[in-house]
Amino acid sequence: MANARSGDNSPIEASAQLEERLLEITGDIAEDGDAPEFNPVTLDLDADLSDGDRPAGYEVTFRAGAELFKGGNEPAALFVALRRLGNVTVRASLDDVPPLSDLDAMDCAISWTLSIETDKSQADIEDVFEFVEDCCDLSIEEIRLPSPGVSEVEDAGEGGDMDPASLDMPDLSDLVTELGGGKSADDATADSPLAADGAAEGNDTVPPAKSAEKKPKSSDTIRVDLERIDKLINLVGELVIKEAMLSQSVDELDIARGSGVSAALDSLKQIASEIQEGVMAIRAQPVKPMFQRMARIVREAGNATGKRVRFVTIGDYTEVDKTVIERLVDPLTHMIRNAIDHGLESPDKRKDAGKPVEGTITLSAAHRSGRVLIDVVDDGGGINREVVRNLAVERGLIQDTDTLTPAEIDNLLFMPGFSSKTEVSELSGRGVGLDVVRSAIQKLGGRVAIHSEPGEGATFSISLPLTLAVLEGMVVEVGGETMVVPISSVQETVRPTEEDLDRLGVGSVVLRNRGELVPVVDLGAFFGFRRAPETLEDHVLLLIASDQGPRYALVVDAIQDQRQVVIKSLETNYQQISGVAAATILGDGRIALIIDADTIMRDLGSGGPGEKPMKMAG
Repeated sequence: MANARSGDNSPIEASAQLEERLLEITGDIAEDGDAPEFNPVTLDLDADLSDGDRPAGYEVTFRAGAELFKGGNEPAALFVALRRLGNVTVRASLDDVPPLSDLDAMDCAISWTLSIETDKSQADIEDVFEFVEDCCDLSIEEIRLPSPGVSEVEDAGEGGDMDPASLDMPDLSDLVTELGGGKSADDATADSPLAADGAAEGNDTVPPAKSAEKKPKSSDTIRVDLERIDKLINLVGELVIKEAMLSQSVDELDIARGSGVSAALDSLKQIASEIQEGVMAIRAQPVKPMFQRMARIVREAGNATGKRVRFVTIGDYTEVDKTVIERLVDPLTHMIRNAIDHGLESPDKRKDAGKPVEGTITLSAAHRSGRVLIDVVDDGGGINREVVRNLAVERGLIQDTDTLTPAEIDNLLFMPGFSSKTEVSELSGRGVGLDVVRSAIQKLGGRVAIHSEPGEGATFSISLPLTLAVLEGMVVEVGGETMVVPISSVQETVRPTEEDLDRLGVGSVVLRNRGELVPVVDLGAFFGFRRAPETLEDHVLLLIASDQGPRYALVVDAIQDQRQVVIKSLETNYQQISGVAAATILGDGRIALIIDADTIMRDLGSGGPGEKPMKMAG
């Protein structure tokens, strides 16, 4: 075994000798050279004879929680999976089902008891429920039956002492001595491959060794309640904040960089950063369980539309924050249904277009630039931009005279109430559009974009933060207030000159940037901190890549720093504020708002906070 682990395939002389000796002991080599008739004898070295019974199966008690159904899972599918392990008997308990008048549609009042006859281990049973263990009540108990071997021993004991020779076991004492490194059967210990603790004094027959108690099964993982992990993450966040406060205090004292205090502070920063990364990794989980849920969505949508669909996943083991995974299930479900219902052509149309009759939906995940990219790709007909534009005009979303780029036409699909389906089907016509998908992704601090080529399909790309606890942000000053702009939204920073700016109409200003006219929005005026400044030469413009439409520029007074900040939810501690995603605590103890750059243009267009869009004083 040692040689096998090390990859050494050279012959072992001791193995040949032991094999020959073993054949002699078991009688497989007869003196006349003819092999005797083989009568197999089963020796169960793992059976616990002291218990007098053996596992014959398991009894599983199962009750689904509301989150189980929200995630697209079904108890029936789990029971079918159990059948692959053995014979299953299912009994439903209706004792907790309330009267119809008191019934809660979101609560599963039925519980199930399943008896399974199997030779599999309890770990195999637990694997069936691996992806739903956090959203159900589950218990697994062994069903134990009397062991025939033990019964025979007990019967023999009733009439007198049992003769070990009656078990027709070979004499292994010499072999035990050889394997034990020269020890006799009497002094062989538990560290020998075959211990002789059970050998009776004066008896040459050595039964299989058995320790007094079972050793606990070793495991490389432990289960920890999610609430404890969240508490630990909050404490690490506080540690990061205190470290930032300490750093700022040291800077204010003007302590030399080479001093002991400075060196200790640098070490503290490194340790705090490593702890933070380690704790964040605890919450990280592979997206594979979520991808597996989507397989059922693809199958159901294909059956509902009469389309043959092949489902492909890439990057199943890409790790994402657990909270992100949970909140991404519903948007992904809708996007996949949309891709099958709207994107893939019917089998006849695909055949006419020279494509395989079976369409393909590809779901992929990857890490890139500190974020998670998830793509939903179909090989359908792509977005019919002419139809999309005409529907948008018909619904009053745009004017017939508006000039839109292909990307802007594609983004019309995310506008509230937009739908390219005229008929109501099982998948369409529910009043839920891609605008809900975009809103859900934006609440996670993510972005969604579309890329489509006519006749070649469409790709919906979702960009998400690795975690919802820490954000890489740009700390800016606006009207005497300190705010944080997510660095993922900032394309570039510009110190404008008068030649870079153009005034349109009364007070509206645009920036010339790389051959494009970019609308200018004063962040201070948006939140009502001040009136918009008359000139912008002394200010900084942040070019924002917004999912809501074209780029725009945010006016700030100065950029203070770029750093990681700990996210504190405003909705949990206060209330939701338009244009604000969350808050954080800076190194000096002040609270800074984290802006929601993707919603500012939308709020301005609807007459949201502050002044009207892109107005400048004078």
